[in-house]
Amino acid sequence: MIAELAPETKTSKAPAIARAAAILRLLGKRGTPMGVQAIARELGLVPSTCLYVLRALAEEELVAFDADTKRYALDAGVLTLARHWLRHDAFHELAQPVLDRIAREFGLTTLGAQLFGLDHIIVTAMSQSGATFQLSTQVGSRFPALVSATGRCIAAFGGWSDAQLKPRFDRLRWDEAPTWETWKGQVEEARTSGVAVDAGHYIAGVTVVAAPVWKQEGRPSHALVAIGIGSAIREDLPRIKAALLGASRSLSEQLSA
Repeated sequence: MIAELAPETKTSKAPAIARAAAILRLLGKRGTPMGVQAIARELGLVPSTCLYVLRALAEEELVAFDADTKRYALDAGVLTLARHWLRHDAFHELAQPVLDRIAREFGLTTLGAQLFGLDHIIVTAMSQSGATFQLSTQVGSRFPALVSATGRCIAAFGGWSDAQLKPRFDRLRWDEAPTWETWKGQVEEARTSGVAVDAGHYIAGVTVVAAPVWKQEGRPSHALVAIGIGSAIREDLPRIKAALLGASRSLSEQLSA
């Protein structure tokens, strides 16, 4: 099955860069080395074009080539870039201690995510409580913008119209999908309370709570997220929501300053 390139890649004014970014994202998502033909097939690229981009990325030490297996994987250059970015990202610096505190207090996994409009969100910070059983993801993970509680925050505070939201909502994958009307009602609740909740829709049995963060006026730039087993956090849910809301407001003030 061919995975289509993102729309922004198809219409990019710098297609070589867009293709390189798509290849890096694919290699990161797969986590295992891939050959040229497999990469080209997944991204719908011409194999010769794919090879050209891969060789350029290898020269920059962003991907590594194994001559024995003829496969490519991410190289250390990607990690170096990520570390440079994290050192200069104000949100990551300010959010990490907040995420650590909330994770410890409630025994949850907490995330900081950067929002990219209606395109996607990327996890930029994470903390875990150390509990025996906990949910996890990785820094750098990329998700559809409207997914789970974070998506409700984007819909509630982004000023998007139903005509813009509905087609993207219809493409989301859920364990227990809400109807459009139910989801819209939950978006309105998030707009009123300042915090969004996904109680088992995205992942069955898992509750996700999210609060938006602003760097400037307009649409939110980031979100703070808490994730836990629904039955285990039900009693603490009001306190978790209050903690996220207070932290998001504090971070917004610090970032906008």
